[in-house]
Amino acid sequence: MNTRTLVKQLAARPDGPVTVAGWVETVRDQKKVQFIILRDESGAVQLVNPAVRELDPEGVSVGAAEAFALTEQISALGHGTFITVTGQLKHDERVKLGGLEVKLETLEVVTEAEETPIAADSSLDKRMDWRFLDLRHPKQNLIFRVQTTFLHALRAYWVERDWVEIQTPKLMASASESRAELFELGYFEGKAYLAQSPQFFKQMAQPAGLGRVFEVGPAFRADPSFTSRHATEFTSIDAEMSWIDSHEDVMAMHEELLVAGFTAVVAKHADEIRELFGVEVTVPATPFPRIPLAEAKEIVASRGYVVPRADADMDPEGERQISAYVKETYGHDFVFLTDYASSIRPFYHMRREGDPGITNSYDLIYNGVEISTGAQREHRIDILVEQAKEKGLDPEELGFYLDFFRYGVPPHGGFGMGLARLLMLMLDEHSIRETTYLFRGPTRLLP
Repeated sequence: MNTRTLVKQLAARPDGPVTVAGWVETVRDQKKVQFIILRDESGAVQLVNPAVRELDPEGVSVGAAEAFALTEQISALGHGTFITVTGQLKHDERVKLGGLEVKLETLEVVTEAEETPIAADSSLDKRMDWRFLDLRHPKQNLIFRVQTTFLHALRAYWVERDWVEIQTPKLMASASESRAELFELGYFEGKAYLAQSPQFFKQMAQPAGLGRVFEVGPAFRADPSFTSRHATEFTSIDAEMSWIDSHEDVMAMHEELLVAGFTAVVAKHADEIRELFGVEVTVPATPFPRIPLAEAKEIVASRGYVVPRADADMDPEGERQISAYVKETYGHDFVFLTDYASSIRPFYHMRREGDPGITNSYDLIYNGVEISTGAQREHRIDILVEQAKEKGLDPEELGFYLDFFRYGVPPHGGFGMGLARLLMLMLDEHSIRETTYLFRGPTRLLP
């Protein structure tokens, strides 16, 4: 039985014998005493050893020889070397690192480390080349502990309300939304596409009678963008629900879900985030502000910025401007932009009754960046076919999808949301490369 104690567990233990293991972060090799900062997956602890620099030539005791050998061993330790040590735990408030230390008795080198190829001031690309070393840093490490807490809270929200988790295929025979930004690959004698989203398959769950479904899984976009918020492979958080009256029902669920996630993160990680990121994460109040897109553009224009797009969409600077307005006016980090034009929305978005130029859809903007698109879906087969044709799509190629609607389907809607982008904004990072475990982009397929 492994008797190893995690660093975070030491504070609750009494003084006495203990075994800890991890990697060497620093060694202070002084003349009379040696200090090692050992870090494991839970934290760091100071190890101390009285140095024995020479042996008495007239007679060497067993204890003295062992102490001398331990001193020499510590002096030779390299940064990043993994070690297992035994010693005596002592609580001492004078010790700056956690108010405790371990006086060494034995030290075993598990694996030695070469000189590390990255440093604190290395470029982002260099750190991505050595991601497994980059993640040893407490700040990078915390990102994925926050992610775990956040996703667990989302799942708990859904499961407690009888939602069903699904895992949809990522190999598709035809485009999931459009032929733009698709990765095509050989598939035996034919070809397949990597799914841009689980959109069609989560909608399939509605006529299947599952009612409310969610998925957290990979999505792929053949997008050559090199921005701080785009990736060719990303983790998408998706939800779809039956028996809605409009996209307002989806937005209400969406904001409740995010409150659950943020509440869990604040409860467990607020102090660490404040210390390592200098960010005060707060739980957003509900309801989130809601602003129709046309009105949002007017607000942005009144602030001196006219969106220079030929289509009816908002652009990144417009998103930043409307977020600044919402922060100043409502003190809120989130805003739903609603009522998007049908000309810039997918064929399956439901159009407004009496105004087919508008869809029952929204984008969710967080701290100036769009993180999600949601909508009520069109569930009437005849209208769906016509809207697909209007978008230049061949209904025959969408046959498997359109079949979902030929045998009865309830009114439904949902959203897709990028996980890494949300974490980037929550932690005030500057790129989703930081908040993606292993980033994939147009020029990165390694490690």
